[in-house]
Amino acid sequence: MAEITPLTFRWGIISTGGIAEAFVKDLLVDPKTREVHDVVHKVASVGSRSVEKAQEFIDRVAGGDKSIKAFGTYEEVYADSDVDAIYIGTPHTYHYTNALDGIKAGKHILCEKPVTCNAAELRSLIVAAKEHNVFFMEAVWTRFHPLTLEVKRIAEEGTLGLPVLVHADLSGNFNIHNIPATHRILDPALGGGALLDIGPYPLFWAILALYEHPANNSSAPTKITGNMLKTPITPVDSSTVFSLTFSASKLAAQASLSCSITLNPVEPGVTIRFERGTILISSPIYRPKEFRVQYHGKDGKIEREEKRIFEYVGGGWHFEADEVARCVRDNKKESSLWGHNKSLLEMAIFDEVRRQGGYKFPPGIEKVVE
Repeated sequence: MAEITPLTFRWGIISTGGIAEAFVKDLLVDPKTREVHDVVHKVASVGSRSVEKAQEFIDRVAGGDKSIKAFGTYEEVYADSDVDAIYIGTPHTYHYTNALDGIKAGKHILCEKPVTCNAAELRSLIVAAKEHNVFFMEAVWTRFHPLTLEVKRIAEEGTLGLPVLVHADLSGNFNIHNIPATHRILDPALGGGALLDIGPYPLFWAILALYEHPANNSSAPTKITGNMLKTPITPVDSSTVFSLTFSASKLAAQASLSCSITLNPVEPGVTIRFERGTILISSPIYRPKEFRVQYHGKDGKIEREEKRIFEYVGGGWHFEADEVARCVRDNKKESSLWGHNKSLLEMAIFDEVRRQGGYKFPPGIEKVVE
């Protein structure tokens, strides 16, 4: 059998912050360490506010690779003919403009979460991506982890019955009283606060376990409720609790979700309760490495418990990069695992929770509104 010649997929990187660093480090991990033989990743160019900052990033993160171009503007990355796809790691409130510019340049887009400020911006980007015939995906990296794929398989194969209740929390203590009000987690102009910064993760697990379940028939939640506790420093949320009810199809289930920037993580981070058992997923819920499955008897007591542990080289961002490369190779414009519909659902839920919680962006931050 002939050896597969892997696709070399070339990335342009927008921003040089911490999340971009983590993503690029994973692009440089040998794909064979995760049994990937059909794709290899190449960083073609990096854009920052100055050539010097971009070059410093390349030197620090990519070992000074001389083949990577350092640009002092994002526009030069969009225009780079050696780039297949753009990774956007800027703050949330810049995503719409950055993604639209990349789309108009004919580049495929992987944009960090939350993908936009609101659902209207996202709808506009999806229209633009279709007009320019490019792939577009929100960087919900957890969806592509091997652990997630196994959780989904077990959740849907039937032994546990239907899911009934999801509890998911992501908290992280940002020490908000000892950081500047301009810090991204506190600044409303950067989409600060718990919901938009870390809320995508508890919501992701509800979407995976409930929205994606075959018994739900891709039905949207029938009810969304949300409550926010604002910080005393800026008008962003220090913690948010929100719930979803799914009852429009065969599935009758709820999710109780929370996020906080003043608390430490809980263990387990996610609990999915089924008719005949429970899946408990360890923290951190954005990159869990293990989960337990409890199988219940007729009396509701635990008859059997199994533990699954997953290890891999790298931080886990490379799995979403593999997905983008394969979709582009196969001429797909969205991923079947995390398609436009799920990002639209996410943003619609966040819009409603923000409305109920009274979270409003400063004037001019939202580039598209209803």
